[in-house]
Amino acid sequence: MTSDDLAAEVSHTAAGGNRHPSAADWGPGVLAFGAGVNIAIWNPADPRCRGVSALLRGHTDTVNAIKFNITDSGCHLISGGADKTVRVWKPSHDPSRPSYEQVAVLTEHSASINTISVLPDCDIFVTGAADGTMKIWRLTGAGADLIQSISLKPRMLPLTTALVHLRGGSVTIAVAGTSSTIQLFSRPSEDAEFELQASLAGHEGWIRSLDFVHSGEDILLASASQDKYIRLWRFRSAGDHAGIKLSDVPDAGLAATKKSLSNKAHRVGLETAKFAVTFEALLIGHEDWIYTAKWAPSWTDQSAPRLLSASADNSLAIWQADEASGFWVCNARLGEISSQKGSTTATGSTGGFWIGLWQPDVESVVSLGRTGSWRRWLYDRAVDSWRQQVGISGHTQEVQGVAWSRDGSYLLTTSSDQTTRLLAEWKRDGHVSWHEFARPQIHGYDLNCISSLGVNQFISGADEKLLRVFDKPRAIDHLLTTLSGTPSTVDGTLADAANIPVLGLSNKAVAAVADDEPADGQVNGHADEHQVVAPDSVIHKSTLDIDHPPYEDQLARHTLWPEHEKLYGHGYEISAVAASHDGRLVATACKASSIDHAVIRLYETSEWREVKPALTAHTLTVTALAFSGDDLYLLSVGRDRQWALFERNSKEPTRYAPLIANPKGHTRMILDCDWAPTAAGHVFATAGRDKHVRVWKLADGQAECIANIPAHVSITAVAIHHETILATLLLAYGTDDGCVGIVNLSTNALEVTQQRMLPVHHCSSAAITCLRWRPSVGTGKEEQNLAVASEDGAVRLFRFQT
Repeated sequence: MTSDDLAAEVSHTAAGGNRHPSAADWGPGVLAFGAGVNIAIWNPADPRCRGVSALLRGHTDTVNAIKFNITDSGCHLISGGADKTVRVWKPSHDPSRPSYEQVAVLTEHSASINTISVLPDCDIFVTGAADGTMKIWRLTGAGADLIQSISLKPRMLPLTTALVHLRGGSVTIAVAGTSSTIQLFSRPSEDAEFELQASLAGHEGWIRSLDFVHSGEDILLASASQDKYIRLWRFRSAGDHAGIKLSDVPDAGLAATKKSLSNKAHRVGLETAKFAVTFEALLIGHEDWIYTAKWAPSWTDQSAPRLLSASADNSLAIWQADEASGFWVCNARLGEISSQKGSTTATGSTGGFWIGLWQPDVESVVSLGRTGSWRRWLYDRAVDSWRQQVGISGHTQEVQGVAWSRDGSYLLTTSSDQTTRLLAEWKRDGHVSWHEFARPQIHGYDLNCISSLGVNQFISGADEKLLRVFDKPRAIDHLLTTLSGTPSTVDGTLADAANIPVLGLSNKAVAAVADDEPADGQVNGHADEHQVVAPDSVIHKSTLDIDHPPYEDQLARHTLWPEHEKLYGHGYEISAVAASHDGRLVATACKASSIDHAVIRLYETSEWREVKPALTAHTLTVTALAFSGDDLYLLSVGRDRQWALFERNSKEPTRYAPLIANPKGHTRMILDCDWAPTAAGHVFATAGRDKHVRVWKLADGQAECIANIPAHVSITAVAIHHETILATLLLAYGTDDGCVGIVNLSTNALEVTQQRMLPVHHCSSAAITCLRWRPSVGTGKEEQNLAVASEDGAVRLFRFQT
C-alpha cells in the first residue's frame, strides 16, 4: 500500500464538557464547549446526530470560558483557560483543517481565566481572571489590543461579566464573583476609561452568572447566585423617570452590607445620558446553587423576554413575566424530578446542571451536567411542550483504556473519571453515527485498565487493588440488537438489568418488572430485605425499549451491568489486565516498586480462582500484558525496561511458565506491547520511552529484533491489527505528545514499507494512553477502525479506507 491507499478520517469523537458555567457558548449553527484542554465543536441541531465535529488544540490547561463574537468583520471565537491565556480563533476556510484556527494568544492575565463577555455587533470584549482583574480588549485583524485593566476592589475574583450598550452611546460592564455584590462600570464620557459607578447589593452568596437583555426602552440584568435566587435589575433612562431618587455616590463597602430587598436607585452611564438602576424582581424556585441565567437571544422589542436558568438541583427553568399581573413565573422546568435527586451516588443525583444555553433561534435548549454529558430539549409547538432529544457524552478525565468486544460490535472505554462507557453504532435510514449506549460501571475509584471477555463480559481494574468482572444484561443486548443491528447474544444466564442497592457498593443483577408492577425492590427475582433497591431506580421492561440511543438520565440510572465476580490478590493499584483469546484466563498486574509486588497473577474464568504460583520476571510495575493470537504465549513489559515471555503448559492450558526475558529490550521503560496475527508467525511489538517501537520475531525459543521504528518523542502505546491486509501488517503507535503513527510491515520480510503520521489536527493534545484496532468481523477488509484513548479525556475513532 502507498500513502494514498490508506486514507484516514475521524468517524467519531467522544469528549465530556468542563464543569464551569462559562465554558460553552452557542453561536450560529455551532456550539463550542471546553473539553479538558481542548475546545469541542458540535452542532446540536445536526439531523444526523454526528456529535463533536472537531477538537481545537491550543490551550495547555483546562478551558474555562468560551464566547462567540459576531461583528461585521466576521465571527470570532474567544477562549480562556487555566493556562492564564486568552486565545482568539477565526473560522478556517480549508476543508481539510478544523473549523476554527488560532490567530492570537493574549498573556496579560497572571491567573486562570474565569469569564469572557462580548458586546453584540461590537469589537470590544471583557475578560475576568483569578488574579482579581478585569481587562477590556478590542479585536483587531491580528488578534486583540488591551484597552484597560481594572483591579477589582474590594478584593473580588470575577466569575462572571456582562456587557451592554446604553442609549446615548455609553457602554456598561457588570462584573460579579466571589462577593455578594454586582459592580457596574461605565465611562463618564466616550473618550474616558471605565470606572466604577454603582454596586448592586442583595445577593447572599457568590454570583455565578450575569446577562443583559433589552426590554422595550429599558434594559434588564439577570444575576444568578449560589444563594439559590435569581435577581432582576431594571435600567431606565433617568431623564424619562425624574421621580426616581438616584444615589449620589456609589459606596461599594456600604452596598455589600445590605441584604434587604432595597429599591434604592443607582445611576450609570454618560454624564449627558444617565440610567437609573433599580431592583426589579426576585425569582424563587431553585433548590440549590444557580450556575447560569441566560436570556433568550432572538426576540423583538414587542415580545416578552424569557430567561433560562441552570441549577445544581438538576433542573433547567424557563422564566417569563405574566402578561396579566407582571409577576415573573416559571412556565417550564426541564431535568429531573425531585424523587430522582436524593444522594449523589452513582444512581442518585447526577450533580446538577452547570450550563444552560439557548439555541440562537430559541427553538432548543441544552444543558451540561456533572458527568460531562450534554442534554438537549426541542420545543414542540403542536403540544406546547419541550421534548428531550439525543445529546452527546464523553469522559471528563484521562481515558486510561479501551477494549473492543470480540465481535467488534461495541467499544468499551474506561477512565479516571471512575466510569466505564460503551460506544456503539446507531444505524437508521442509511445513516450511521456513534453514541454511548451504556454506562456499565460507575465506580468510586479511578479505573486504569479494561479487557473484553467475549461479547457478553468484560473485566476492569482500578485503584482499589482488585478487579471486577461484569456481565452484559438483556436490556443492553436488546438495545444493541435493535439500534446497531448486531446479532443477539442472549443466553439463559444473563440478567435483565442491574442496579446499585441503597448503601451498596456493587452492581447487583435485578429482574425488570412490568410497568404496572409495584417497585418492591426485587433482586435477582427475589425479595431481599438486605438488598433494598430505591423505588425510583427499579428497572421497568419498557425503560430501554426505545428507538434511539439512551438519554443521559437513562445512561446514569438504567444501563449498569451486573457484577459477576471480584478478583483479589494484588497489594497495590491495578496497572494492567489482559484476557486470553479463548476466554479461559485473565492475566493481571499491579503497581510495584519491588519484586514482591511486580508479579503477574493468572485467574481461570470457570471458577474465578487464581492459578498459583504467580509469574515472576519483573522488578518494577508491569505496564502491559498481551496473549498471542493462539494463546500459546503471554507477553509482559514493564518499567524495569524489560519484556518477558511465558509459554503455556501443553498439558495444563491454564498454566504458564517463563520462557525468555530480555532485560535490555529498550534503554528506557517499556510502556506497551502487542502481538501480530499468528499468520505472520509469533511476532510482537514493544514500545517505550526511548522513542522506539521494536518488532520481535520468536523462533526456536529465542526472540530476534527484526525492525526498529523510531519516533520523535516517547512512545506510550502500540497496537497491531489482528488481520493481515493485502499482505501487510498495520501497526499503530501513539506518542507522548498525542500524535499517532501508522506503519505498514510486509508480512514476508516484516520490513517497514511505509511510515506516516496522522495530521496534527486529528491528534490528541496530551499523551496517547491506549490504541486498539477493531476486529474486522462484518466490516470487510476495505475499512479499518482504530480506537485512540488519550490523557486529554477524549476517545477518537479513526476510519481507514484501503
